[in-house]
Amino acid sequence: MFKALLITKTDDVGYRCALTELDEAQLPAAGDVTVRVDWSTINYKDGLAITGQSPVVRSFPMVPGIDFAGTVTDSAHPRWKAGDRVILNGFGVGETHWGGLAQRARVKGDWLVPLPEGLTAREAMAIGTAGYTAMLCLMALQKHWAEAGVKPGSGEVLVTGANGGVGSVAVALLAAQGHTVVASTGRLAESDYLKSLGAAEVIDRATLGAPGKPLQKERWIGVVDSVGSHTLANSCASTRYGGAVAACGLAQGMDLPASVAPFILRGVTLYGIDSVMAPLTRREAAWSALAQSLDRGKLAAMTTEIGLAAALDAGPQILAGQVRGRLVVNVNA
Repeated sequence: MFKALLITKTDDVGYRCALTELDEAQLPAAGDVTVRVDWSTINYKDGLAITGQSPVVRSFPMVPGIDFAGTVTDSAHPRWKAGDRVILNGFGVGETHWGGLAQRARVKGDWLVPLPEGLTAREAMAIGTAGYTAMLCLMALQKHWAEAGVKPGSGEVLVTGANGGVGSVAVALLAAQGHTVVASTGRLAESDYLKSLGAAEVIDRATLGAPGKPLQKERWIGVVDSVGSHTLANSCASTRYGGAVAACGLAQGMDLPASVAPFILRGVTLYGIDSVMAPLTRREAAWSALAQSLDRGKLAAMTTEIGLAAALDAGPQILAGQVRGRLVVNVNA
């Protein structure tokens, strides 16, 4: 038996997520690797799944959790054997396939990546999909900047939703590379926290969150945006000639009320960043870079640890923007 969060949906009770005990025999048959989960985490999508505020869960019953780190206990996959330390992010886990907010998981071996040397399972989940997505954004911007000859210190880089998981890690990563980072947040009381991660300036999200002009004063050489909607539109409109925007989220909305002006008059590039189905080579490159470049002290400063039961309350909190940085879940606590 093992503990897990389980989402059910019935006509009489409706949508419900609760802590329960399950038998390993109940794990999905569609998987060739069984993992003892050591740590998981709470991302924005997990909040949607736990609360049911958006139909991200596609089948019931469902164990939520799009991330986990743990140890292989049984494998019929050629890449993995018992004792291997592994990470999983995405691939519909926690949505269409039982996920990581549990003490056991059974998944397809093709979905797993090895835990990088020098990174603990707890640190991997302190990073989680949010931090891994931030690195994918940074990799896209770095490639763009390399081709354009842009060097650190040559302009400001905007990070929206900076108090969240993606934003916090993005601020730390960009600042560590010598970029001048401007952090946008709705919680200006957290300015000292963001500056401790490396932000040179903190601005109110209200300056970007309302409808704006199609073209605005050029400011950013690059943007990491996890917000979408008007925030993304205004970010593009104020990106400098030849700059780039990496979009990975929709906290404000999934609409894009923008014009083509920044793209055809200033040569701005908009990169869409998907972490769910990213190919294995890109995943391994991102995790390797995180293990090598993310400051462990800053990672610790942005991380709060909770137990599995507390994840139930964390779901609505993360949707309400009440969570700073990253939540790591000790599934055995």
